[in-house]
Amino acid sequence: HQAMLTPNLSSSHPAFFILVGIPGMEKSYTWISIAVCTMYSAALLGNMVLLVTIVKERSLHEPMYIFLCMLAVCDLLLSTATVPKTLSVLWSLSTQISFSGCLAQMFSIYFIFVAESAVLLAMAFDRYVAICDPLRYTAILTHSVVGKVVVAALIRSFCIMFPAIFLLKRLPYCGHNVMPHTYCEHIGVARLACADISVNIWYGVAAAFLSAGLDVISIAISYVLIFRCLWGLPSPCASPKALNTCVSHLCVITMFYTPAFFSFLAHRFGQHIPWHVLISLANLYVVVPPMLNPIIYGVRTRQIREHVGHMLLRLGGLGSRA
Repeated sequence: HQAMLTPNLSSSHPAFFILVGIPGMEKSYTWISIAVCTMYSAALLGNMVLLVTIVKERSLHEPMYIFLCMLAVCDLLLSTATVPKTLSVLWSLSTQISFSGCLAQMFSIYFIFVAESAVLLAMAFDRYVAICDPLRYTAILTHSVVGKVVVAALIRSFCIMFPAIFLLKRLPYCGHNVMPHTYCEHIGVARLACADISVNIWYGVAAAFLSAGLDVISIAISYVLIFRCLWGLPSPCASPKALNTCVSHLCVITMFYTPAFFSFLAHRFGQHIPWHVLISLANLYVVVPPMLNPIIYGVRTRQIREHVGHMLLRLGGLGSRA
């Protein structure tokens, strides 16, 4: 009897999960896959152009642009961790994912998400120093400080997300392996278990609060201080460049956190929200911000706009000579 209560862990894990895509929207898979493919291609192109521009131009080797590089890398990794599998599910090429592959994908997605959240917080701090203490900007945000921020962001991501793997491994699945999703999410996998998953739910809530939650609070505080500082300037137009970068940053923050928080809360507490809405939203937040971030920064930041223009002109010149 005792042996039946505590099944062998290896036998209680399915060998693989079957991802069934977006339940109820099967007829629209072609159009959905075209939209996802287009957005993913635009995200790849936009972020690669942004990275090449910042890396090649020595004048852009400032903390603000280094953080922007990190944001582009996070966006590329976040969309690449999910979109290829999503497309293979939508095109019915491969709907299977191994148990360990599923956990690896889940870990990658959340690891990158938490790291990107830290980058957005670092960008808010960068804007705060640039506006409220501009004379000490280069002294405060040295390259070694930027390096330490990157290392701290990666360590925090790892420490927050690593336990989630064991929380899913300890659960028995009783042969349940059909998942209504296009990629592996923590609660999506946990819901297939035939055991109590309240620990997983509360761990997810705690992890979200300790990462993105605290980051959002810190970003809000930094912007309150920034606007208070701008309010005290003798003329409202005293810092248009600084304000311009703040607007770009606020747009990116809104796009990154809004769908993520909604999806996160709805998955745990929104029992009445249809599955296809939740899964569609989960797919949007891994392709829409990565696609729009380089556009927002490219259009709103004059230095990036000019350097991209020069790069394209040079490429055009090389093409016509060839």
